[in-house]
Amino acid sequence: MKEFGYRRALDVPGALALLDADPDARFLGGGTSLVDLMKTGVERPSRLVDVRELPLDRIESTEDGGLRIGATVSNSALAAHPDVRRRYPALSQAVLAGASGQLRNMATVGGNLLQRTRCGYFADVSKPCNKRVPGSGCPAVEGEHHNHAILGASDHCVAVHPSDMGVALTAFDAVVSYETADGPGELSLAEFYLPVGDTPHLETALPPGALITGLTLPPAAVAARSRYRKVRERASYAFAIGSVAAALDVRDGVVQDVRLAFGAVASRPWRARTAERLLTGAPADTETFAAAADAELAAADPLPRNGYKVPLTRNLVVAVLTELAKEETR
Repeated sequence: MKEFGYRRALDVPGALALLDADPDARFLGGGTSLVDLMKTGVERPSRLVDVRELPLDRIESTEDGGLRIGATVSNSALAAHPDVRRRYPALSQAVLAGASGQLRNMATVGGNLLQRTRCGYFADVSKPCNKRVPGSGCPAVEGEHHNHAILGASDHCVAVHPSDMGVALTAFDAVVSYETADGPGELSLAEFYLPVGDTPHLETALPPGALITGLTLPPAAVAARSRYRKVRERASYAFAIGSVAAALDVRDGVVQDVRLAFGAVASRPWRARTAERLLTGAPADTETFAAAADAELAAADPLPRNGYKVPLTRNLVVAVLTELAKEETR
């Protein structure tokens, strides 16, 4: 591991100033992702600016009925918060599905948004990787790719985003807040993650030197009737091979509102807009759910060894929406 400096920031302006003085520095939250990448040589910061002591560790209601979540809130605190569990249960479920209790105690909301792919080629500095070294190639296209993207990929990168939390946040239209030396800014999560295209090394739309300060969940009555379902290759502490965050409002057998997002199928959490449009105003039955999933997945372009993700995701959508619809009729 490369030698690095360490400074602890006590306020947001101080954190920004420390990073501005050293462009090769990185902000450090819980370190559950960044430190691993430093050990393998993928990340080589000259300095870590510890932001855990910043006053960004609160979860509070907004005036319009949403939630504001600070960037240094731990994943454990987020999952356990009564307002999250009651008003956005799929978010709590997604966080609890994401890692061990020890990791959740350390990991932060801001850091979770910025975690990078677990693609083996990305993590191995002896291998080419366009995400790590632009222009070097993507060996996963012809190599090991059973857990790689089926949607929104390109010849330049077929890796998937690993976050469970991000899938639920995408379904609920979360907005990311950040600070720079020039002032504050906001990005919807739909804008936050960039499409792969031919620049997979550019992962987010955050300005250089920006510090994530929190995120806001807008009010959404449908979110109280939500669920997160994850499929993985072993019983615990594994990254998804497919996941779905769904929320459903049904009245008199007809879908009034629906939110749907997929995980482990693309370089970013995938909002299923096509499926949502088809479901809204349609009968809340298995046939409709399957047709909506098929329409969303019509754009899938699987590789030779990850085509299983298409029926897996379809089945997840149908199962989760069917369960939610049954709960509505009780």
